[in-house]
Amino acid sequence: MDGRSGMRAADADREATAERLRVALEEGRLGLHEYDERLVRAYGAKTYADLDAVVADLPGPAPAQRSAVVPAPPTPSPVTGDGGPVAGAARSRLLGLWTPWLRVAGIMVPIWVLVSIGSRDLTHFWPAWVLGPWGALLVMQSVGLIGGGHPRHPGRPRRRDRRGRR
Repeated sequence: MDGRSGMRAADADREATAERLRVALEEGRLGLHEYDERLVRAYGAKTYADLDAVVADLPGPAPAQRSAVVPAPPTPSPVTGDGGPVAGAARSRLLGLWTPWLRVAGIMVPIWVLVSIGSRDLTHFWPAWVLGPWGALLVMQSVGLIGGGHPRHPGRPRRRDRRGRR
């Protein structure tokens, strides 16, 4: 064993081999059991020869022309106003923010109604202890999402204070 084959492999080399095995698994070149066996051998490899033996029967990386990677379509510029991408994103964030609250309210309020009907007395509205504070926080977050939020520009670095911290 002379040259590269006898040299000790580094963790980065083992990681690269593991990535190559993962790609081979995704392409259907390896079964799950065989992938697992080869992965154990790759992480246990001491030399480049050991790593090469793990992937010896696999083809090299596919050239860019045959790659399945497709360039991302250009993103539309943000439009403020009625119904633009920014409005749709804000609407989506609001929906994601309020949906859990609405689901919990949809469970707790009917339970309260059933308990009130069962006791034949309008009991204290106990769901307010959960829904009230949670809803207040959501209102504050919602206002920040719509009107008061000033997101930092991604290209502009944050200013440092006197001690050099950001």
